[in-house]
Amino acid sequence: MLTRLLVYLAYFLKTSARYQSTKHFFRRLLVIPQSQPKAYFDVFMLVMVIISVFLQIDKVSHQPPQWQLVFEDCIVALFIIEYLLRAWIHNDNHQIILDHYERSEYLSIPVKLHKVFKTIAAKKIEYALSPLALIDLLAILPSYRPLRFLRVFLIFRLFKLFRYINSIKLFTQILFNKRFELYTLGVFLGLLLFIGSIAIFLFENPDNGGDVHDLFDAFYLAVVTMSTVGYGDIAPQTAGGRLVVMGLIFTGLGVLSFFTSIIVSAFTDKVNDLKENRVYAELQRHEGIVIICGFGRVGMHVARQLADHQQPFVIIDKLERHIEDASRLGYLTIQGDASNNDVLSLAGINRNASAILCTTGDDVSNVYITLTSRQLNADIRIISRAYRHDNVRKLYQAGADNVIEPFEIAGMVAAEYVGQPVAFGAIAGIMHEEKEFVLDTVRAHPGSAIIGKKIAEIDFDHSKLMLIGVISTDPPHLKQNESYQMQDRHFYFNPKHAFEVQEGDLLVVMGKRIGIDYFRYQLEKSRFKIGKKR
Repeated sequence: MLTRLLVYLAYFLKTSARYQSTKHFFRRLLVIPQSQPKAYFDVFMLVMVIISVFLQIDKVSHQPPQWQLVFEDCIVALFIIEYLLRAWIHNDNHQIILDHYERSEYLSIPVKLHKVFKTIAAKKIEYALSPLALIDLLAILPSYRPLRFLRVFLIFRLFKLFRYINSIKLFTQILFNKRFELYTLGVFLGLLLFIGSIAIFLFENPDNGGDVHDLFDAFYLAVVTMSTVGYGDIAPQTAGGRLVVMGLIFTGLGVLSFFTSIIVSAFTDKVNDLKENRVYAELQRHEGIVIICGFGRVGMHVARQLADHQQPFVIIDKLERHIEDASRLGYLTIQGDASNNDVLSLAGINRNASAILCTTGDDVSNVYITLTSRQLNADIRIISRAYRHDNVRKLYQAGADNVIEPFEIAGMVAAEYVGQPVAFGAIAGIMHEEKEFVLDTVRAHPGSAIIGKKIAEIDFDHSKLMLIGVISTDPPHLKQNESYQMQDRHFYFNPKHAFEVQEGDLLVVMGKRIGIDYFRYQLEKSRFKIGKKR
């Protein structure tokens, strides 16, 4: 009966959306490093820990008022709740029950509840004996007022800061990663101190005219000498003692140098991790991230334009020199293969990314990036560059929403406007990012005066604009020449004078910003007049 009840409860918890969402919320609040709620919670707990320490120190010399005691009790209650929540989210007890139950069902053997409870208890004890959990527990004890000697554990509240300060956690992680080197250094240092202490005592004991009265004094002198502190309260008096101290000074310098090199090398190894953590934390703070895959010539220009428009983006590239170039410009970067699922996931493809730009110079890489991106996120917009025209269809089949052929576009523009120096100069100005001319789109909204008009009938000259092309999904336009496929629409480059503008078309125009704004104003004005007549 008890087994059935436990199994039923375990299945209920596993399938309960409210229970799972609650547990996930507390994991984000307490455990997941890149979580925004955790960042706020860590700052809050830092303040609470520091306040509690000062309150405990104040109680040593002053009788605290009642409000102070109540406030301290609230802080301690917060510590206790945090400790219990961390123990709760450390593992899933219901999953342990289900694992034992399903194993028993498969093997047709009875469920042994004592093994289930033993496994659950082992997991909780594993958490309780972890260093940070012990610090959390010991940090609560100083608040038990009947036992004043427990105030000695106040120091553990300061150790509790290790949990909330990333820099301290990083340093402890580095020490842990270098534990073998540090252990070797510690054994060597302990051996030197032992030999040095014995030698100092033998040479500097009172019988030989020295000031070292016992082994502790000898050990103290050896430590002070090896650390190169040299207080001077105990000094060697004999020639043998001075030789030993000189030897300890030189070996102490070597040990300190070795220790420093270990820490420096460990930090050097962690530099890339630190940079990546900074990038991931920065990405968490933005919505609508654009992921640029490849930082060559095209990717560089795209990044510059996005930066000018204050659009958040991140650059992914395999080449270290490209990453260094992007970092020098202050862009967020991730070094890795953009066709790798983990790299794209870390960049936020399933979280807060709005579009992916495949701008590498290799069509094969762009196809793989497009396939991976579409697999990870079916709704994200993918714009890819195509080096060869025969790969455009492959990129669309891979899942790209738009494919751009920069070399074909450049050749098409050169062929079309080579005999028009003013137009050609304007396009060259845009390509070289001169601010005088801009390229923009104007939509033919319902009720606009240009709907149904031919290109020759639209007065672009009045706004000093030049029409580059029209983007449309309207079927009648398909009869026109110079049509270029754009997934579910077509781009008509330099349309003929007889081309009729339909509702919803996008006119790609070039000119000064003031001219484009004036053209839009005239269209909106015409919509208002037509609506008023109706």
